[in-house]
Amino acid sequence: MSTEIKQLTEKLQLTLDPDQLTNCMRCGFCQTACPTFQETGLEAASPRGRIALMKAVYDGKMEPDAAFRSQMDLCLGCRACEPACPSDVKYGQLIEQARESIAAVTTERWPVRTVKRLFMERLFPHHGRMRLLGSSLKLYQTSGLQKLARGLGVMKLFPAHMREMEAVLPQAAGDGVIRRWEKLGLPARWEQGDGGQSLLVIPAEGERLGRVGMFRGCIMDVLFTETNVNTIKLLRLAGYEVVVPASQTCCGALHAHAGERESARRLARTNIAAFGAARVDAVVSNAGGCGATLKEVDHLLHGDPEEAEARRFAAQVRDVSELLAEGRPLPLKPLGQGAEQVTVTYQDSCHLRNVMRVASAPRQLIRTVPGAKLQELPDADRCCGSAGIYNLTQPEMSASVLDHKMEQVERTRAHVILTANPGCLLQMKWGVHRHGKDKTMQAMHLVDFLAESAGES
Repeated sequence: MSTEIKQLTEKLQLTLDPDQLTNCMRCGFCQTACPTFQETGLEAASPRGRIALMKAVYDGKMEPDAAFRSQMDLCLGCRACEPACPSDVKYGQLIEQARESIAAVTTERWPVRTVKRLFMERLFPHHGRMRLLGSSLKLYQTSGLQKLARGLGVMKLFPAHMREMEAVLPQAAGDGVIRRWEKLGLPARWEQGDGGQSLLVIPAEGERLGRVGMFRGCIMDVLFTETNVNTIKLLRLAGYEVVVPASQTCCGALHAHAGERESARRLARTNIAAFGAARVDAVVSNAGGCGATLKEVDHLLHGDPEEAEARRFAAQVRDVSELLAEGRPLPLKPLGQGAEQVTVTYQDSCHLRNVMRVASAPRQLIRTVPGAKLQELPDADRCCGSAGIYNLTQPEMSASVLDHKMEQVERTRAHVILTANPGCLLQMKWGVHRHGKDKTMQAMHLVDFLAESAGES
């Protein structure tokens, strides 16, 4: 046994939750819900199989070799197995514990290590740097550099899936939602929260129904700034005063999924403090992956001195669709021309559905849009293959999952694919482009679709 494998075995035995390992009854209900099992047919590529591998290592019956690590990496982390499990096994916690152990003892190649450190530690947690990145990307997109790079064949140096994804990136922004809102000259004021933290407070339109804190995200705020702006506009129309704490940071989802759980914990503490100082009734997210991570900060900080505070914070986290469905009815107008209907389908964000357990609110809102016909997507609860940066680290499996998703989308004959998570949105845009549907179909965030109907986009 090599030193690294011995260290990984010891780390896994210390980190994995033995109660969750033994809760699995090996019934197999998870297999029909698991995209990687459906794609490969391999027992090891199912939640039941991965738990069996973890338990075998925990019990000292096998070594965590390269095949073991490969199966941990192949998991999408969509957690569709959890609602399907009759024993309520917390598979998501187990896979993150396994990945945390692997990350702690595995020596990665220096290029991978450097890129991870750059994005995870130097960029995502720092909003100013993310705005600079957004400005740089915007310059690339609007200055002619993008057109020049494509014309010179520079993009051919990259793998096909990266070329295709570059082609569907939305236009980036260098200001973020706070600066964009102020540039638009829309109603707002600055307040000081507890501890002197800066808060941008946007009043509700009409009678105030509640005070909510908006989680702006990191990638969300530079690639989907307009969606963040539209989120505030809709919340105002629904009767909510919106507070945007300036000191909030990245949710830590990508860190946790990559095994960097200590970094995720550090970010969680910052966000708990930022929104605690804002004195809000709820913390609203418009990104399923971010919302799910925020919703589980109490598990992330289990055993920490901040655990009780984390539980209170987690209980406040809501998806924007829930608050819009509960608020004042939105003043929505027809989307189609005359009697023409717009056929819409909805792809569930895995973490929104499987972790936050939000599925009916988005559909309820879609049905209120005049001129929109909701055509349910077969297997809408099946992962699209995005899974954070999975489409970059596991491009073949991601593309295979996406192709099957697009087959189902095409059956709906939809003009618009809606989803509620930026990663899913980029993945579905890739799917539309990959399948040559750019002229007949578009992918949109649910918030932008509603804002267009409300005349706010």
